[in-house]
Parts: sequence; C-alpha cells; structure tokens
Amino acid sequence: MQLGLPQLDAHLQKGLRSLYTLHGDEPLLAQEAADAIRATARAQGYTERSVHTVSGAHFDWSEVLASGSSLSLFAERQILEIRIPTGKPGKEGSAAIQQLAEAAQGNQDTLTLVVLPRVDAPTKKGAWFGALDNFGVMLQVEPVDRQALPMWIAQRLQLQGQRVAGGEEGQRSLQFFADRVEGNLLAAHQEIQKLGLLYPQGELSQAQVEGAVLNVARYDVFKLSEAVLSGQVARVQRMLEGLQAEGEAAVLVHYTLAEDIRALKRVKDAIAQGRPMPMALRENRIWGAKEKLYERILPRLSQANLARMLLAAHQVDGIVKGLKVPEWPTDGWQALQRLAMRMSRACTAR
Repeated sequence: MQLGLPQLDAHLQKGLRSLYTLHGDEPLLAQEAADAIRATARAQGYTERSVHTVSGAHFDWSEVLASGSSLSLFAERQILEIRIPTGKPGKEGSAAIQQLAEAAQGNQDTLTLVVLPRVDAPTKKGAWFGALDNFGVMLQVEPVDRQALPMWIAQRLQLQGQRVAGGEEGQRSLQFFADRVEGNLLAAHQEIQKLGLLYPQGELSQAQVEGAVLNVARYDVFKLSEAVLSGQVARVQRMLEGLQAEGEAAVLVHYTLAEDIRALKRVKDAIAQGRPMPMALRENRIWGAKEKLYERILPRLSQANLARMLLAAHQVDGIVKGLKVPEWPTDGWQALQRLAMRMSRACTAR
C-alpha cells in the first residue's frame, strides 16, 4: 500500500497497520514520519522497542526474526525497527524480510518499521521490497522541491504561531529564507525553531528574518543543472559559490554541465532526423523535471548555438584540468561560472 507523507496523520488516526516501510533521502521528513508512527504505537500500548541496524553482509538476521516473534515478560506489544542504511539487505536478509512481512499480517502484537535510504528502480523490483509493499504501508520520503520550499517554510512557521508579513515583503522574506537553507532541510527546521525562540507568536518582519537566519544552504551538483536549464542566474551563482566553498570537485561540476549540453545536442539531432521529441527524450533517458525543461528549451536552441556550447564545454574541460585556453579565465571555477552563465542565457533566450 503506497501512502504519501501528507496522508500519514489521517491514516494513523484511523488505526495502525502492523508493517510500515520508510524510504527516501530526506532525513528530517523520514525522522518525523517515523516519530509519528512510534508515538501512535506507544499510545496504543506498544511499550517495548527493539532496533536492529543492518551493518553488512554478515549481519545476523536470526536475531531479528527472533525479536519479531517474541515479547519480553513486561510488554504486551512491541515495535520492531529495522534500519538498512545501504538499502541492500543481501540474500539472507531478503528472505528474512519476506518472512517478516508475511508474518506481520496476523501479528497485532508487533509493529514492524523498516527504514531505508532512497532506493533505485532495480531494488524496487526485488522480491523483498515487493513483500514490504504488498503486506504493509509504503511511505516514500521525497525532498522538498526548491520551488515549494518557501511555502514549506511558511507552513512550518504557522505551526509555531508565526507568519511573515503579507504582500511583497513576505514573499521576499520567504525567498531570502529559502535561499539561505536550500538543500539543507534539517538546518531549515532548526532556523525556524530559532525564530520561535527569538520572537513571540505573530507576524515576523523582513528585518527579523534576515537578521536571524544563517546561511546554511547545502548544494547538490546535480540540482545545479536544473537551475542552469531554468535560467535562474542568481541561483546558479549562489550554487557555484556554495559548491566551491564545500570543496566539491570542479571536474564533477564540469561533467554535470557538459553532460547536459551533450544531451541537448543528441536530442536536437534526433529531432532533426525526424524523431518525435517525446521519443527522442526517452531514448536519451531524459525524464522527470528535466524532461519538461528540455521540452521548453530545445525549440529555442539552434544547432549553431549548441555547437558553440559544446566547444566551450571542451575548452573548460581543459581549464579545470590545468590547461590554459585563450580568452578564458585560468581559474577553473571562474571558467565554470562563465560556462554556466552562457548556458543559462542560451536556455532563456527567445
């Protein structure tokens, strides 16, 4: 049974199931979802809790199976929590999880909670993952999208009785807040809590927000390409500066930008040969948010423009590896910035 995080509270109010699985790469939201399940379970008499962290291929699954089928002398109900940080339980673990999932159906004395990181498509097709889905509740924890982050911040402020000013000032406050915490939702949560400690309930001014919120943003190099393709020049600038400050490898940043240029060129060539755009995108493994960006960008880009960007990417490749190229900065990060800005402007040009 698939369940979205926004539906979790309503689901728990109706009654607990005996098996829950959390998977995703957003620690704060996963922790909050697990806390909500545990709190509901404790209120219903699940007083004992055992936690098992799968540490490797030699993990002893017999102990987990034994925990799932036995209670202590002092508890009527228990929570059995299984954490698999790698997302790979192994052959023995796969069989054990299937056994636990099937046994959970008739076991009202044990609530099993399985916590996983983000899992890939092949893993989702595995028998053990399918058993968790078939016999229990599956919750996929997705990160908050950058565009949705200001609203998420506003909702969290509202929960503690605070709000930003109305109109443009409030929007600026939320955008400022989002820029400072992008990619670091746990820190965003802490900054929101800090505002609750610093100021009383009610309206927050822009000056109060800007004076209190620290710059705790963490940037993902693969999110950089979405910002570039969207033409978000100011955000691209912040992300490049942040990635450099965090010690990200310039070669990896270049690869991300260059791969987008190559993919745009491949799809453009396929369309020129008569391929429909949806087919060309699928063949080049472009989907999700990038698919929409490519659909918007490709009609604006000429073959000549793409050829120039390919040449620029080739030149910057040499610069980040220590070569000098005429008319380009010698510093790799400055060259990356120029390449990213060229791409952003080309993708938004009419």
